[in-house]
Amino acid sequence: MTERSNGVANAQDIQTQYMSQVRSKRLMNMILLVLFFVLLVTGFRTADSRNAGGFWDGLVNVFDFPADVASEAIERAHLLPGYLVKYFPSLIETINIAAASTLLGGIIGLVLSLWVTRGFAPIPWLVSPLRRLLDILRAIPEIVVALVLIYLLGGGPVPAMIAIALHTVGALGKLFSEVNENASLKPVEGLASVGATWSQRMWLGVIPQVAPNYLSYALLRFEINIRASAILGFVGAGGIGYDLRNTMSWGQGKFDEAAAIFLLLFLTIVVVDQMSSAIRNRLTHGARISERQP
Repeated sequence: MTERSNGVANAQDIQTQYMSQVRSKRLMNMILLVLFFVLLVTGFRTADSRNAGGFWDGLVNVFDFPADVASEAIERAHLLPGYLVKYFPSLIETINIAAASTLLGGIIGLVLSLWVTRGFAPIPWLVSPLRRLLDILRAIPEIVVALVLIYLLGGGPVPAMIAIALHTVGALGKLFSEVNENASLKPVEGLASVGATWSQRMWLGVIPQVAPNYLSYALLRFEINIRASAILGFVGAGGIGYDLRNTMSWGQGKFDEAAAIFLLLFLTIVVVDQMSSAIRNRLTHGARISERQP
């Protein structure tokens, strides 16, 4: 009887402790929610007070610019094909910036990812410093690096390519290192047993296992870099973004050209997105099928 009463008491104590923890967690969540809401409201009020015209005053005019662009584009729709041809070279320049930065950043990121993956790193004490370097490269926005490089090197596609490539190194280096951690160590150990060097173990034992994932992430990054290269054109880094800034700065009379650039950029991003998605699906699904085959 005593043991049964003790068991009931223990169960009640456990339930009491559990409910106490639940109440404490709910209270903490409520405090965090209130704190978040207060910070959100105060931050918005601060930003609105420092805004040139006031957020609420300008909210009613938010659709004026798109309406002007659309009306002028419809009025001069017969000139649209000529504008598409006119700005197509700038689009090619934007794609070239994205492709070159993705290739350069992907190669450097691949090498660094092998150096920061525990179990593969040739110098273990360098893992932590290199990981912090990748964090820094990811944390600094491309536009900040591009502005500094434009000040040092002048305007053009080179500063944009370097800025995007540096950010790509940080992003792909992190993603590739996570992929490397899922690779099997057996091929690496087998190559090490026959005297293979570190580069040979990585090239023959690791990269063949994770190459489809590498390509998948690189294609995804290529899509992102096309958008980034177009945005950097607004700060004088060349490409179609530079032309878009000029047409929008001109104002009335150039809005039809701005609409053509918007359309050209939108179609390009859609096409690249669909193509890269199809390639990524083929690579990942193909890799899974090949793994299942004996």
